[in-house]
Amino acid sequence: MKFNKAKCEVLHVGQGNPKHSYRLDREWIGSSPEEKDLGLLIDEKLNMSRQCALAAQKANHVLGCIKRGVTSRSREGILPLYSALVRPHLEYCVQLWGPQDRRDMELLE
Repeated sequence: MKFNKAKCEVLHVGQGNPKHSYRLDREWIGSSPEEKDLGLLIDEKLNMSRQCALAAQKANHVLGCIKRGVTSRSREGILPLYSALVRPHLEYCVQLWGPQDRRDMELLE
């Protein structure tokens, strides 16, 4: 299997990082302020606020689709749809990126 150099980027983590440049063979690898891996967005400060905002945005999009597509507003009809379609967006890998900022917690609630 060949290694795809075009998909490689360096994520410099931590304060005071000298941010060295790296090469693979003779090509320089670009630097990135944030990276997405397994659906999680991680930035150079290991801040997960953007991940919370994206999760809330996806959940709100799905809620809008449910609101437009379902005529019945009964609890028996909405609850299974919410549990099956919305909650997975809010709970995906929450053990890793769990919100720690009050604003992020309020956004997800």
